[in-house]
Amino acid sequence: MKFRRTAFLAAGVLLITGCTTGQQSAQNRDGQSGFVSGTGNVSVFAKADRKPAPVLSGDTLDGKKWTLSDQLGKVVVLNVWGSWCPPCRQEAPDFVKAAEELGTSVQFIGLNTRDLDPAPAKRFQQEFKVPYPSVYDPSGKALLRFRGQISPNAIPTTLVIDKEGKVAARAIAPITKDTLLGMVKDAG
Repeated sequence: MKFRRTAFLAAGVLLITGCTTGQQSAQNRDGQSGFVSGTGNVSVFAKADRKPAPVLSGDTLDGKKWTLSDQLGKVVVLNVWGSWCPPCRQEAPDFVKAAEELGTSVQFIGLNTRDLDPAPAKRFQQEFKVPYPSVYDPSGKALLRFRGQISPNAIPTTLVIDKEGKVAARAIAPITKDTLLGMVKDAG
């Protein structure tokens, strides 16, 4: 009886936390926090099916205030990332290239989550020469406002928000520049 209860609890923990590969486990032992990789799917929503993005505001890593509602009239690319996340490091160069290519026609914003100290997040931005700001969200409270649109464990996740403030596309995995450019094009 005790064995069954223990097995049942262990299975429940696996379902709740998600499974990681051996490589991910090794990265966790090397000081990396855990992450659950997304499915790699990109979802594009028809205009009639788009839902409003939640209120997002906060201080950026450079100490400035940023608010999503101030961006109405522009397409916004929101990338959820953490300096501790290997897939985030993988996609960072593509985001930098896309931001440079699109210029001021699209507002890029990062949502840095679960970096309890801002120093590693700032180093990440410097290392990859990220040209856009990131809202600093160490507790994940801002991320939780996106419940139903972003899983708090699926990092990185990217949302493209249309000019009316509605979610036009979502990717739950690291993405390439070409995928991101396609998502932005579909948001228009």
